Amino acid sequence: MPTDEPTAARPDDGAAASAAADAAAQALHNGPIGAFAVASIAVGLLFLGWLAFYFLLFMPRGASG
Repeated sequence: MPTDEPTAARPDDGAAASAAADAAAQALHNGPIGAFAVASIAVGLLFLGWLAFYFLLFMPRGASG
């Protein structure tokens, strides 16, 4: 016969929610290090590509005007 009261076999969801909240707080405390690493690599590659265009394509053509 099902009941709505928590039992030893079916604990209250409050403990699980508390554990999930603690895990989320810990993850946010450490910060998104991987996302910053991927973004830094992408920006670095973009900057290197810009430098390559500048020195290999624009500089050999000389000054305009």
